[in-house]
Amino acid sequence: MNAIPANLAEHSDLATTSTITKPPLLTTANSDATASSESKLDQCIETKRAEIKAYFHQTYSLYESLFDTITSDEAYYLRAETLRHPLVFYFGHTATFFINKFTVGKYIQKRINQRFESMFAIGVDEMSWDDLDKKNYQWPTIDAVREYRLQVRNLVDDVITNMPLTLPIQQDSLAWVVLMGIEHERIHLETSSVIIRMLPLEYVQSHPSWKPCNSNGPAPINKLLPVEGKKLVLGKSYQADTYGWDNEYGAREVEVATYQCSQYLVSNQEFLEFVNDGGYQEPDYWTEEGKAWLAYTKAEIPRFWLKDKKNLKPKYLQRNLLSEILLPMNWPVEVNYLEAKAFCNWKSRRTKAHIRLPTEAEWMLLRDKLPTDITQWDTAPGNINLEHHASSSPVDQHQTGDFFDIIGNVWQWTETPIDGYPGFQVHELYDDFSTPTFDGKHNIFKGGSWISTGNEATRHARYAFRRHFFQHAGFRYIESQTQEVPVDKVNVYETDDLISQYLEFHYGASYFNVPNYPVSCIEASLKYATDVATTRALDLGCSVGRSTFELAKYFDHVDGIDFSARFIQQGFQLLENGSVRFTAATEGELVEFKEVSLASLGYAELKNKVVFSQGDACNLKPQFKDYDLIFCGNLIDRLYDPALFLELITQRLNSNGYLVLTSPYTWLEEYTEKSKWLGGVKVNGENFSTLDGLKEKLESQYQLVEVADIPFVIRETQRKFQHSVAQMSVWKKNG
Repeated sequence: MNAIPANLAEHSDLATTSTITKPPLLTTANSDATASSESKLDQCIETKRAEIKAYFHQTYSLYESLFDTITSDEAYYLRAETLRHPLVFYFGHTATFFINKFTVGKYIQKRINQRFESMFAIGVDEMSWDDLDKKNYQWPTIDAVREYRLQVRNLVDDVITNMPLTLPIQQDSLAWVVLMGIEHERIHLETSSVIIRMLPLEYVQSHPSWKPCNSNGPAPINKLLPVEGKKLVLGKSYQADTYGWDNEYGAREVEVATYQCSQYLVSNQEFLEFVNDGGYQEPDYWTEEGKAWLAYTKAEIPRFWLKDKKNLKPKYLQRNLLSEILLPMNWPVEVNYLEAKAFCNWKSRRTKAHIRLPTEAEWMLLRDKLPTDITQWDTAPGNINLEHHASSSPVDQHQTGDFFDIIGNVWQWTETPIDGYPGFQVHELYDDFSTPTFDGKHNIFKGGSWISTGNEATRHARYAFRRHFFQHAGFRYIESQTQEVPVDKVNVYETDDLISQYLEFHYGASYFNVPNYPVSCIEASLKYATDVATTRALDLGCSVGRSTFELAKYFDHVDGIDFSARFIQQGFQLLENGSVRFTAATEGELVEFKEVSLASLGYAELKNKVVFSQGDACNLKPQFKDYDLIFCGNLIDRLYDPALFLELITQRLNSNGYLVLTSPYTWLEEYTEKSKWLGGVKVNGENFSTLDGLKEKLESQYQLVEVADIPFVIRETQRKFQHSVAQMSVWKKNG
């Protein structure tokens, strides 16, 4: 892919693809330039600005060129993969991401299209709380999304042109957020290609920018070669010179034992032996999770293989991005983790050796044989970064030392469930990039595929999917000295200080004779809303979910919504597993371990009445409406536009319904610009309280029923607590 797409020609700052397909360095290319003179530093900064702008436009156009392979707008609305949104979502999602992050970070003041920026906002493909019910989505036309994408392109271009820029680029800078949006789109370049690969062939067409490999033949015989063990430090330094996602940073020291590793990725030919030997029919090869997946899917062959219906004898085709071809025997097989694991178990039985997938650390030891990274190579040393083909290629084409395909061709599954390294920190504008996957159910794959670009192609890239999910992913195997897999168990206790505090606040003990706050709030709400209908309730700003469950004692259906996926995950885990574990700080580094369950709380019979969702209170999806009661606990003073929120939330409440607001009114400019505070200010020299502001905004459409104080205590440690008093106001909407 050496030509600049036609729709990039208008951007004069673009040079050649070779200068823009690689992720920009966070520093100058020549560190001496920053020290030589102020004028040279300014020149370096403007050069970096142009580099970021070129990287953005090339990414944006490359993404759109992928969708140019689709022949009919109808295809955008098909659910080619039932566990994911239709393609129209992903076409709009990557543009919306920029606007939502700029808005939350307060880098822009006005949205482009509020409806789109709600509908296309949340795309965590595999989280059960992401509502994929098609009746909740009235998708726009593709032409409307194209026009929207153009508007976003122009806005981001303007942001890059005018943003303050210093070097090196730090995580708290606007330039970092721009790179976050670019790398996010490069991730979806790959995930969208997987969905397009699942469309019926009549909906796709060949494209000059997406040409597959045309070389195939018999596969080489795979053999095991030694990899000498040593001590490794896993993790990316916070001083690294390329953009990274949160899970890449930190450091973990690991002692890796010597092992034998397959010279090649497992080819279609090698995997065919497993298929022909009845591997999909033999339960002993499969984990319990794998057996359940087999029972559900009835799989007999890999997802991208097809039986050739024109031949009576077993003969297979392979579906590539835009075409079907006779199964290329020397290309890597593409499977999920469960299939890769079953193959290894089958091979172990046949060879009477300990055959398994490598751990992340073992894979990184192999990666050390390739000393360069994407920003350093002239030509990719593997089928990666779209530098060779728009498909996989033979497993014996790209050699590093004695091994082939150390990176590229297909992602390589590992035995390691993803978790944060010591020192892990979330980015405040994307707190749910990694944390929802720290559940022991998502395994890391490494090395990138033919379409992995940008951050995905870097040495420290760490991505993970649930074990039943498909990507352009395959595997290589190792022979280890013992049957035991050297993988640390994911810590299923929630240890994030803030999350743990709120779990204790919602579900833990009461302190200083102050009753449980979420329970007290809902009891008080129902005390004053005596005639409320009990069909639907909304808990907005639900945090970790106690008030949501408490509302379900009285209402037929309750939606719990919070902006933070890290909070929502806790309530969701209670629904899924019936319990949640967390640590509570005692003193210093000491903690106590706690566990709560739906049964112990008396909520076990209520779980079918509760749905948790992630959402922006000022920009909710349209299906969240027709509520009899909306409870907003300690939310109003944490919104970027509380007046807009009050205006919009009224539209989602039934006539004669109740709006309940609680807050200690701790207005802070880090959450809400002072000009948008509802109260806590002087007006014409006189005190103007938040309750005054609420009355001003609400009294034309509501009757104020009651105002009451509700105390609460938040435990920080065993000997340190926050004691606050919230004001509750109960409003009845006019009939």
